Amino acid sequence: MNGRSADGPMAATFLDLPVGSPGGSVELFLDLYTGQQPLIPARAFMLAPPGHGSRPPVGLNLLPVAGKCLEGTAFSRYVATLRRALTAAVDATQIDVLHLQHLAFGATPALIRALPAHPRIALVHGTDLLFAETHRDQLQVLRETSRAAHAIVVPTNAMADRLLKLAPQIERRKITHIPWGIPDHLLTDPPARPLRTSTSHLRLLYAGRLTTEKGVKALIKSLAPVPGIELSVAAPRAQFHALAPLLQRASVRVRYLGWLRRPQLWKAFIEHDVLVMPSTTLEAMGLVALEAQACGLPVLYQPVPGLSEALAASGMATDFTNSAALARDLDRLRKTPGLLTALRQAGYANAARHPLSATARSLTDLGRHLT
Repeated sequence: MNGRSADGPMAATFLDLPVGSPGGSVELFLDLYTGQQPLIPARAFMLAPPGHGSRPPVGLNLLPVAGKCLEGTAFSRYVATLRRALTAAVDATQIDVLHLQHLAFGATPALIRALPAHPRIALVHGTDLLFAETHRDQLQVLRETSRAAHAIVVPTNAMADRLLKLAPQIERRKITHIPWGIPDHLLTDPPARPLRTSTSHLRLLYAGRLTTEKGVKALIKSLAPVPGIELSVAAPRAQFHALAPLLQRASVRVRYLGWLRRPQLWKAFIEHDVLVMPSTTLEAMGLVALEAQACGLPVLYQPVPGLSEALAASGMATDFTNSAALARDLDRLRKTPGLLTALRQAGYANAARHPLSATARSLTDLGRHLT
């Protein structure tokens, strides 16, 4: 193969989500593989959005394939269509290694079938595990991918534990722990936090998708009786509107910020006192928490797998399903002298452990080893 650049092996990688989709996996994908000088040289693909979307990021290729689904004969047809599109778009002689985003979903089997002779690195993101637990066909794809991959990358050891429960036949030597990272410039040049003299009320921020496993419904119900709190939400518009009946029943006032682009989100971080992460099931790593910490925003989180490992004592664990416990911990944050400052400093130190450049170097080194 002759696609290798001076920066490392040339990867082919595909995330079968429409460009513009929300989520930490999408941001990580774009951070690593796109831009004028991507951290990892790649032929990177996502799905073309329905209708006329905005221009994609530099270095991102769009496949105009519709029909994304999860099960049955329709899923098999979808994978076959993706494979044909990839075969037409990629010169196999220019590729050294496959980076399989997720162990499940359609892009992974399509990429393996389009480029069957290349070494394969599979990256576990979290949603693949969740969907494999609830969709039989996705569990089958996950197990097939685990067998076919030459290396499986997990961002936290908790993801490895969860994966081995779903696919206990995996050879453990395949599993490599490479933490995800956040943009280096956010660590070296974070936005300046304005000085705030009063903490008579806490300005809470939730940032992310509002899908069931993110735990926002429990957050709202538990916050309803708690005084001295302002809650802002940065989330996809349609998902936020779907919360309206619950917000009305709970009599919780929420300031909706919109679905923010990264620089806007970083600005929102410095305008709030605490990031809340009430996830109910797992987080692959919780990149939004690390970005918040890099901006000096303390994190209050549900201690689920992934988050407990990525944050540990650098954040503050609580139980968002227990209104009394949540109220007690929010009161501590508001009234304990120096607590927010201590969490802010611990957060800075924790975020500094996760530069994106280190993630890219580790993935590149792994690719070199396999090629």
